Amino acid sequence: MDTHMKTLIVGGTGLVGGHAAIHLSEQGYDVTIMSRNKPAAHALKDTEFIRCNYIEDDVTDGRLEGFDALVFAAAQDIRQLPMDGSISPDSFYKKANDEAVPRFFEAAKAAGITRAAYVGSFYPQIAPERINTDPYVHSRHVTDEAVRALSDERFNVCSLNAPFILGELPGLDIPHILGLIAYASGQLPDLPLFAPEGGTNHITARSVAESIAGALQRGESGKAYLIGDENYTWKEYLEAWASAAGAPVDLEVRSDDHPILPNAIMFAGPGALVSYEPDARETRLLSYSRHQVGAEIKAMVQSAMASAQE
Repeated sequence: MDTHMKTLIVGGTGLVGGHAAIHLSEQGYDVTIMSRNKPAAHALKDTEFIRCNYIEDDVTDGRLEGFDALVFAAAQDIRQLPMDGSISPDSFYKKANDEAVPRFFEAAKAAGITRAAYVGSFYPQIAPERINTDPYVHSRHVTDEAVRALSDERFNVCSLNAPFILGELPGLDIPHILGLIAYASGQLPDLPLFAPEGGTNHITARSVAESIAGALQRGESGKAYLIGDENYTWKEYLEAWASAAGAPVDLEVRSDDHPILPNAIMFAGPGALVSYEPDARETRLLSYSRHQVGAEIKAMVQSAMASAQE
């Protein structure tokens, strides 16, 4: 398949979409970013850009015309949920994900886009029992099902359901990661230092970007791919950050709500241990790198420390 196809990346200013834009450009794709704001990351400054709020805008106005492929990495999660009580989680996710994302894909299909990759969440596949109890997991399930239902002989669309994603892009501020480094290395003395129960699978943004390229090239239309890399307990994960920061620690595991990894983001359930190996055949098909998380943590800590010294 032609890797020079004109590709639109919705959410291309974020961590996952930004890495996808860089990786696809390196592979010869003609990339355009679509987002509400222009990219802040240095490596994306010269990338073609279209301003759009996919939730509110009518994208049947021609903005999607002329593209061959679509990457959608902009579905909403708890980071965008208003915390002032102005809207319930159910209503927010229904509008932003369940309704707006499939509507965008319908417009993309009508505009002549023929291949699409949707970056989803792993929760509906690894914790299906949460679909009917958690608004976010329910939304991700409904959105994923609706997007893939648009698949036909004219529109090849598959989803890449990812676990916790980590990575960095120069110029892109990721406050949670900076806080995690400070916490794990003991720089936040006002917060109790411990690890929550359970753990999860993690993957780097670079590996997700590689899987996106594989999906556009070889993805089976209508397929939901569960992608992932390395399993860590939260104790192992936090201790890896501490070690990378030069402050190794043996953390106590507690059932208390954690100050950095709170129960509010544990959509599989507080204390759940989510460990799995992605299907080997699917990993080969999508052709993404494995066993990258530990090295990525070390690189991110080194980058943060170097920036702090400038």
